[in-house]
Amino acid sequence: MASKSFILQILAFIFIFSPLAHSIQFNFPAVFNFGDSNSDTGGLVAGIGDRLDPPNGQIFFKRPAGRFCDGRLIIDFLMDAMDLPFLNPYLDSIGTPTFRKGCNFAAAGSTVLPASANAVSPFSFGIQVAQFMRFKIRVLQLLEQGRKFQKYIPQENSFQKGLYMFDIGQNDLAGAFYSKSLDQILASIPTILEEFETGIQELYDQGARNFWIHNTGPLGCLTQNIAKFGTDPSKLDELGCVSGHNQAARLFNLQLQALCKKFQGQHPDAKVIHVDIYTIKYNLIANYSRYGSCSSPL
Repeated sequence: MASKSFILQILAFIFIFSPLAHSIQFNFPAVFNFGDSNSDTGGLVAGIGDRLDPPNGQIFFKRPAGRFCDGRLIIDFLMDAMDLPFLNPYLDSIGTPTFRKGCNFAAAGSTVLPASANAVSPFSFGIQVAQFMRFKIRVLQLLEQGRKFQKYIPQENSFQKGLYMFDIGQNDLAGAFYSKSLDQILASIPTILEEFETGIQELYDQGARNFWIHNTGPLGCLTQNIAKFGTDPSKLDELGCVSGHNQAARLFNLQLQALCKKFQGQHPDAKVIHVDIYTIKYNLIANYSRYGSCSSPL
């Protein structure tokens, strides 16, 4: 396993693009995460009774562990760097999970916009925020009952002092390419981000003050998108990635960054970190020979 100092160096590289990065201290009592498969530690599997088979989990967990990859996710490395346990999914009640250091509301396939009838995941961002609201209410109720539950649930001040992480939006864009034109998808981005802004505002109103927001990666470099939409060489970029998908991701990210700056300006008592995952992943793809193999999905 990489040393903690090495992981922290990676983290420094991850948020070097944020002007507020220097103000973040990796010392939080709890982490509350919202997202899709990029940070799902078992939510969808538990929520809809799904099943994962090997090789999922083979590299680190030695068995399927709720993650749709064969190793750890970015959130696992972040939790490890903060000396915190991996986050248990909100929807998983098997194995006496503890939520003392936070809770994971992410579910693979989730979108920012409300889920459609044929969506992979019914747990869209609004649903995840609603689950957090219920989680917080229930935690406060249990805390009132005395000390017997304290080793399983966060302390009350964890909701204000904790870190709120977000990695969602990929499926809103990538899924839309199956039924919409590029122009239609680009035009939908403000609506997607309005829904996202509503959610983080609700969390702020509940006491959240530390926001760690990942942008979306280079969707055109995902193998499934290259296989489906990359048969025409004229639609590929210099790395062989689908240009339209990456164009949508870049515009989404620009508008997301603007939203983060606006939200920070409206709430000076908050800390909003915008993490440029797109640049990091595109660099990994462009310079793969420098970094070796990767055990998590891009």
